[in-house]
Amino acid sequence: MIYFLYELNPALFNVFQYLTFRTGGAVMTALFISFFFGPALIRWMRRKQGRGQPIRKDGPESHIIEKAGTPTMGGVLILLSLTVATFLWARLDNAYVWIVMGVTLSFGVLGFIDDYLKVTKQTASGVVGSLKLAVQFAVALLAGYLCMKTLGAAPDAPVGIETSVPVPFVPIRIFEAWFNAPGVPLGILIIPFAACVIVGASNTVNLTDGLDGLATVPVMIAASAYALIAYLVGNAIYAAYLGVPYVPGTGELAIICGAIIGAGLGFLWFNAPPAAIFMGDTGSLALGGALGSIAVAAKHEIVLAIVGGLFVLEGLSVMIQIASFKLFGKRVFRMAPIHHHFEQLGWKESTIVIRFWIIAVILALVGLATLKLR
Repeated sequence: MIYFLYELNPALFNVFQYLTFRTGGAVMTALFISFFFGPALIRWMRRKQGRGQPIRKDGPESHIIEKAGTPTMGGVLILLSLTVATFLWARLDNAYVWIVMGVTLSFGVLGFIDDYLKVTKQTASGVVGSLKLAVQFAVALLAGYLCMKTLGAAPDAPVGIETSVPVPFVPIRIFEAWFNAPGVPLGILIIPFAACVIVGASNTVNLTDGLDGLATVPVMIAASAYALIAYLVGNAIYAAYLGVPYVPGTGELAIICGAIIGAGLGFLWFNAPPAAIFMGDTGSLALGGALGSIAVAAKHEIVLAIVGGLFVLEGLSVMIQIASFKLFGKRVFRMAPIHHHFEQLGWKESTIVIRFWIIAVILALVGLATLKLR
């Protein structure tokens, strides 16, 4: 919205044309909104929710004692600050901004309904799992289709980019020689592939959100990495220098990433141990969906598995645990997701959280390395 001031008077509002300035503005705006509205929202949530978020009976015993009664739905604060900051600083004529925010808010509403059912019924079960997945895939399939059509309509986009998937560490010239496209050509299958990336990111972030601050910081780290990726691939000069596919228009996604960072920092102020509020599915599903859709739009889908490797690890631990128990009647981990396994081994919550943050930083750096190592 602010960008239109530059269009009205380029001389007076020249600074608003710069993507880096507007990204910084999104960070600070989201942070300010979180700080300003956070205390009032927490007080309101405590009054309305009474006993707070129900704690899983099969979870760690310490959670039942220490976390019972803590209000949830803190994702409302994240979505408020993220949405206002994005629409204030991003160019609203950019299709990718609307696609990513559409996914984010849709998943946020789904998570809110899930949290609401859990709180009102005082049960760990909210929306039926199959229904939740169906809604997520419906939204993600539409987002994948819109990203493909938007990129395909860009006159200066590389040939075949809209239906192909670039591969990290592999020079795009190899794919261009083999397939006349800058990545592995999937054709119409790019849409379900994109949907799987978005839904997978959403649900693995949701699984990671089990300890105070555990999901928030890795999400901010991943958003920081994708802010740089979106900025570079959205610039023809930088993309050509790095040898990555040029994806016109995706530079604006850096502003959404900045808003995620600011919203995450503001929320972490209240979510730091001992948490005054949990983000709940309202926040985790929305943030994961945002990261997934940004990766799809920026044509760095596979890199998300590296940058968000911590989320992948959490998701895999659950899949392995379920498969092992159903097939062999044995558990690989003492408890899944894997952060609970380390709790059962006697690690302190703060130790697990900080070490997982370190892992997230390392993986983000490896993911950024893929921009040049081709």
